[in-house]
Amino acid sequence: MKDGAEAASSRGRAGDADDETTLPPASTRALFVAFNRLALQGFGGVIPVAQRELVERQRWLNRQGFLELLSISQVLPGPNIVNMALIFGDRHFGWRGALAAIGGILAAPLLLVLVLAVAVRQAQGLPAVGDALRGMGVVAAGLVLSTAWRLAGGLRRNRLGVPVCAGFVVLTLLAVAVLRWPLAAVVLGLGSVSMALAWHKLP
Repeated sequence: MKDGAEAASSRGRAGDADDETTLPPASTRALFVAFNRLALQGFGGVIPVAQRELVERQRWLNRQGFLELLSISQVLPGPNIVNMALIFGDRHFGWRGALAAIGGILAAPLLLVLVLAVAVRQAQGLPAVGDALRGMGVVAAGLVLSTAWRLAGGLRRNRLGVPVCAGFVVLTLLAVAVLRWPLAAVVLGLGSVSMALAWHKLP
């Protein structure tokens, strides 16, 4: 009995360390509430908030699953978070889940953005408004970097291996930030090469 308890405890600690424990959403209402909450928190970028909500708070996804879902969402046309909500909702509840997740993403934020757009239009000549918007841009960049740091651990189980993944990260940064290549060309070029290498490594 003691050995069995110790083994179970060991497996539990390993699962916590690898962030593998996941639970499915309880209902479409839970999907709507969760995506609505993350959308309302997503000032400067929703992806960092989505990672915290779906992986750390709800535990509907582990880091590896979130990375895979984010990768698919970025390749597809349209906003990443809307693609993510559509895929995730459909995966669990079909078309009803897709509608619930997208409704949560778009409903309340749409009303809020319309109100803010009217307010900013009225006050766009004020220097304080421009300074506030520039400050939000810095915060948005920080959120993206923090999310990348948190999700980097999920690359350890990637079939390409950490060195190859790090190489693609560096090449992507060089292509986009230094060489100023179009994002579509980078995605199609490096994305195609990385997918081909991953396919080659599949058993």
